[in-house]
Amino acid sequence: MRYLHTMVRVSDLDASLRFWCDHLGLREMRRMENEKGRFTLVFLAAPNDAGRSEAERSPEVELTWNWDREDYTGGRNFGHLAYKVDDIYAACQRLMDGGVTINRPPRDGHMAFVRSPDGISVELLQEGQPLPPAEPWASMPNTGVW
Repeated sequence: MRYLHTMVRVSDLDASLRFWCDHLGLREMRRMENEKGRFTLVFLAAPNDAGRSEAERSPEVELTWNWDREDYTGGRNFGHLAYKVDDIYAACQRLMDGGVTINRPPRDGHMAFVRSPDGISVELLQEGQPLPPAEPWASMPNTGVW
């Protein structure tokens, strides 16, 4: 048995791809459009996994966009997805520059939380040892929930 992916439903595919790909840095691996079922599936992988074969790749995120409008609630009930990053401060700055709210800043140089446009919590963890505390992160308060 091998864990393949986590599916999250999204209400706006373009906004979701901006968050997951442009801001967070995941890469689109494949896309499937199903006209009969009226949905699109987009599979995303972390950059370090994108070049690997499917058998070697870590689990992916599957964005499911139903073409008929639905409102999704309970994103916080899902829990969260977690990714290790090479530089947590640079990752959070890139997200902030893209208009993403840092809900739990990396005050400890180790962990931060953000949310996707559909309310899915994403935990970012510093690869290796925590970075030394640095501003503006060290004194930045929490915002919202994660």
